[in-house]
Amino acid sequence: MAMEMGSLGTLRCTNPHRIQTLSPFKPISYSPKSTLQLPRRLSSAFLGQTLQNRPLIPCKNVSRFKNLTPQAVSSDGQAKPTVLVAEKLGEGGLELLRSEANVDCSYNLSQEELCTKISLCDALIVRSGTKVTREVFESSRGRLKVVGRAGVGIDNVDLQAATEFGCLVVNAPTANTVAAAEHGIALIASMARNVPQADASMKAGKWQRNKFVGVSLVGKTLAVMGFGKVGTEVARRAKGLGMHVIAHDPYAPADKARAIGVDLVSFEEAITTADFFSLHMPLTPSTEKIFNEEAFAKMKKGARIVNVARGGVIDEDALLKALDAGIVAQAALDVFTVEPPEKDHKLVNHEKVIVTPHLGASTMEAQEGVAVEIAEAVVGALKGELAATAVNAPMVPAEVLSELAPFITLAEKLGRLAVQLVAGGSGVKSVKVTYSSARAGDDLDTRVLRAMITKGIIEPISSAFVNLVNADFIARQRGLRISEERVLFDGSPQEPLESIQVQIADVESKFASAISESGYIKVEGKVKDGIPHLSKVGAFSVDVSLEGSVILCRQTDQPGMIGTVGNILGEENVNVNFMSVGRIAPRKKAVMAIGVDEEPSKAALKKIGDVPAIEEFVYLKL
Repeated sequence: MAMEMGSLGTLRCTNPHRIQTLSPFKPISYSPKSTLQLPRRLSSAFLGQTLQNRPLIPCKNVSRFKNLTPQAVSSDGQAKPTVLVAEKLGEGGLELLRSEANVDCSYNLSQEELCTKISLCDALIVRSGTKVTREVFESSRGRLKVVGRAGVGIDNVDLQAATEFGCLVVNAPTANTVAAAEHGIALIASMARNVPQADASMKAGKWQRNKFVGVSLVGKTLAVMGFGKVGTEVARRAKGLGMHVIAHDPYAPADKARAIGVDLVSFEEAITTADFFSLHMPLTPSTEKIFNEEAFAKMKKGARIVNVARGGVIDEDALLKALDAGIVAQAALDVFTVEPPEKDHKLVNHEKVIVTPHLGASTMEAQEGVAVEIAEAVVGALKGELAATAVNAPMVPAEVLSELAPFITLAEKLGRLAVQLVAGGSGVKSVKVTYSSARAGDDLDTRVLRAMITKGIIEPISSAFVNLVNADFIARQRGLRISEERVLFDGSPQEPLESIQVQIADVESKFASAISESGYIKVEGKVKDGIPHLSKVGAFSVDVSLEGSVILCRQTDQPGMIGTVGNILGEENVNVNFMSVGRIAPRKKAVMAIGVDEEPSKAALKKIGDVPAIEEFVYLKL
């Protein structure tokens, strides 16, 4: 193997095919539907092993699971993942899924049936009618990697359980936005002009013009409660009808509202000043029954309320009382606390209430759009992509992920290196990560890097499966505290980072030279030409590519050491891809870092340890 000498006593392979480089990243435009296709080496960092490379569990009871075909393979001969579609999905979405996966369309499953089937599935797609509970995730036995919610709300999915099991949850928040907004406006107008009641009256053979006198929308104040995508579209359309629009949403940016002429107000101001209410808030512990007796009591007499969001945000008993008392003049409900509601439901049969059976997203265009959007997100996730619609993972813009890609690999490998340097019996509880960057602190998003360091530290010493979804949860569960520090580097801000340093506190090391002056195990790395490099171990500067595994040797600095170790590895047919020596001073202590493509045998490692000048060594598997 031909080699040449570089700086820091670095040996580099002169055989060009030995040095692997990453292809340049193509610019990525970011939109609500955009995804980032990560290099294959990064895919597992987000969702674990890509499913195309994992054999599917054979199906023993074929009659029960007749729609599953685990033997099917893709065009390149790899096993296809299996997607369970538990509620009806548009044909466009099903076609996309079938091109990439085995698709089992099984509707109206009981909870028991779903739990039985799920262990054979890699992804699950539901609408609002299927409850994806903790029991479902437990029954999947770790196989379920993605849950797709065909729609916006995710209150029927146990997000905490999904996160604990490392399962990504994605939704389809954009395709049905216009449909839901249009339905909301339709209900507002129908309610204001008594359209359903007048229609029913005429069909009964009556002509009651005086009974169905309505109210005008022009000049009335509409309170949009929840100013997300649907709420924003409702506000735009209501303004076109001449309504004065206010909105309440504690998380909405004021400039977004001002841009379309909407005033953001407090909940108290909204309920005391509005004539009409259009509800578009998610169902959470803080919004459950937020429209209760107290809220209705503060409204103007004769207020009108429309709900196309979630039934649980209204206390239905309180609304019934408000209608009977005349505080609320009319209500239009597309959603209910329990769906479908009972036949004798008092609100459904109330003469002042218009009802529809959860039709917010029920247009032909929206159904197909939602189907394709959720199919794209699920297929992308199974391929190792991060969709912008993920709801239980840090949402990092695509362009940021692209820029950080080589540092993501570096972060995980530094974590793996650091934890393997810990002596047996030492519990890892405290980790300090230092990012050196020329950029300002608010211009550096480190959430993904922290997650990958967590993955690198925990996976080698446990049976836990760690990914971007559950990294923080797993760390808390195991009592691992990770602190982060950013150090300003005097250089060009063109690159996001100069280096990443990982320190593990209060542990003993199996390689004493990895202990820094502060008493911590310390490793540091950089990215060179798109490839992660180890740049420091303890107090010793090194320069070795992290493309294979690493051997660290502490030795007395003297001639012939590189050749001696290189010969031992060569005799065992172990290829050296990089070698570097960091020393305190000539003829003093030095650390030699050797990158290898294959794992040396125990005999080869013993020979290295028997070299008289080598005081200690460690083999670190990446």
